[in-house]
Amino acid sequence: MRDIMGMMGKVKEMQAKMEKMQAEIAELHAEGKSGGGLITVVLNGKGEMQSLKIDPSLFKEDDVEILEDLIVAAHKDAKDKAEAAAAEKTKALTAGLPIPPGFKMPF
Repeated sequence: MRDIMGMMGKVKEMQAKMEKMQAEIAELHAEGKSGGGLITVVLNGKGEMQSLKIDPSLFKEDDVEILEDLIVAAHKDAKDKAEAAAAEKTKALTAGLPIPPGFKMPF
């Protein structure tokens, strides 16, 4: 019976740590660039775009497709960085737990 109570305490402790970690991840900011810095995208930890900067030299009628591709590439770069930072925080929290490789936490 004491084992169950101890386990319940650990579950509550883990839940509190997970909630704190989710809040920290939501506050992360990741900056992605493409085109040698001509396009810059900033995402938060949830993957939501916070800002977009476009170098004025890209505003030419003939370069619309290039501009679109660069924006997508910068967004992907920022998203990859945000996911890597979130994975690192999750790894630190779940150290020692038997979690299968490739398992993503629900956030």
